[in-house]
Amino acid sequence: MKNSLKQLLSLAIALAMVFVFSACGDDDTPIDAPTVANPAASTVTVGETVSINFTVNVPGGFASSNVNPTGGTATVSADLTAGATSGTITVDFTGTTEGAGSVVLTVTDANNNSDDATAVVTVGAVQSTFSVSEFTTDNVPHSQITGTIDEDFTFTSDKVWVLDGRVIVGAGNELTIQPGTVIKAREGNGALASVLIVARGATIQANGSATNPIIFTSFRDGIKPGENMSTLNPSLDLGLWGGVLILGNAPIVAGAAEEQIEGIPTSVTEGLYGGTVADDNSGSFTYVSIRFSGTELAPGSELQGLTLGGVGNGTTISHVESANSADDGIEIFGGTVNIDNFLVLNPDDDGFDADQGWSGTATNLIYIGQEDGAGFDSDHAFELDGPEGDDAGDPEIGTFTKGSIWGRSASDQADLRDAAQYNLNNMFFFGFEDGHQIELDADGSVDPNDPDSNLSDNEDNSINYDTDVIVLTGLEFLQNAAMSVTIGDLLGDKIKPELTGDEAAATARKERNATKFAANNSVVTAGSAAAKADVTQFSWTYAADLDLLTNANF
Repeated sequence: MKNSLKQLLSLAIALAMVFVFSACGDDDTPIDAPTVANPAASTVTVGETVSINFTVNVPGGFASSNVNPTGGTATVSADLTAGATSGTITVDFTGTTEGAGSVVLTVTDANNNSDDATAVVTVGAVQSTFSVSEFTTDNVPHSQITGTIDEDFTFTSDKVWVLDGRVIVGAGNELTIQPGTVIKAREGNGALASVLIVARGATIQANGSATNPIIFTSFRDGIKPGENMSTLNPSLDLGLWGGVLILGNAPIVAGAAEEQIEGIPTSVTEGLYGGTVADDNSGSFTYVSIRFSGTELAPGSELQGLTLGGVGNGTTISHVESANSADDGIEIFGGTVNIDNFLVLNPDDDGFDADQGWSGTATNLIYIGQEDGAGFDSDHAFELDGPEGDDAGDPEIGTFTKGSIWGRSASDQADLRDAAQYNLNNMFFFGFEDGHQIELDADGSVDPNDPDSNLSDNEDNSINYDTDVIVLTGLEFLQNAAMSVTIGDLLGDKIKPELTGDEAAATARKERNATKFAANNSVVTAGSAAAKADVTQFSWTYAADLDLLTNANF
């Protein structure tokens, strides 16, 4: 009996000890801390993003993670769920500084235990997407450039620079062109034609001087650095390359807040222009001559000598010549940019063209149309189109003031279209033939079999002139043998009667418009200094070298 009790007591003690040791094991057995494995090394360029995967084990249950980068920025793009015990955490790293970089990932579990690992990242410089090749012709060094300029870059004056296809100055970059530099453009077909595009967010500093202008021309032109006279035919050679386009972030009045510039495929996003920054600054473009441009990029889509799209008034456009463009001398699509001392020579279309609610000022202008019988005929000295889109009602109004306008083969002095809203002030027009006018009716082609075909089916311009949305004042028209009309004959305000809505009211308005035009403008025998351009500002131009500015009427 005694032995049985001893056995029972020993068994009880043993069971108790087992319980105690078991309980101690439940409370004190350590749980492993998290472990984070070091990923393989990565390489990126500045601005590029790479995804880095960290392998993680979290026996105590995942609670949180954080990252600490050097040489760039980092975010966790794929994290573990709370309580997870293993998995992969993905971190996206974007390089910002060239050199050695890293990402440290720290993982913490539910018991506040943590571990970290480091991903080594090498951040390289951005690789240029443009190329420059060197060659020599006629003992003159040339640098040929193609692609998108994605760094600050300089065209130096000690060589000829050659544009091969579409050359773009990308956003955030600046192209500097030294005084006296000659830039030539190779010919191309359609959308592949050579052009220079300064994209939104990029800048150009092309600042020549009266003694060292910057010259853009065709590769066929034999002109060399230090020369100003081109070797091409100043009457016949047009449209041999695209032209210069400067695009900005200033407001436009169009179908949308931003548009694709005409002639550039929509796949080229650097062709977008327009925005909300009225004082946007695209740089400075002074003492520059653009020659033999305006090639057709697609049917009905040509570039000008200079195209400005959504350019802001922080940009300087001054002392510029556009010579022998197969389209317009300059076309301005919206924006707020101001221009001055601008000369257009021999355009095959219009001289000064504005559209989409441009609201700047253009002053001291010279226009010289194609010579009669040269094989080409210029269109209008001015073509001014109205704003577009839903907010077309009340944009600021663009102003052209002080200019000498020599018509030669031009069809009309000015053509205002599509509810135009402009001031055209203090201009001297000479060398136009009889019957040419300041057109309010924007009539289109004339059918010789239809006497009413030159009547407008839109009276918006007539209304805008009557209400001072269009202002025409201080315009002088030289009386000569070819132009024998009176001042009242020089306002084209012809509307199809059946489309006016109220023929009597339209007739009365046209009479008021004719009276206003006669009161504010005049036919003269010599232009006044108030209206004429200051021709001394253009002594550096190709037109001056052709002795065209010696015409007595200038």
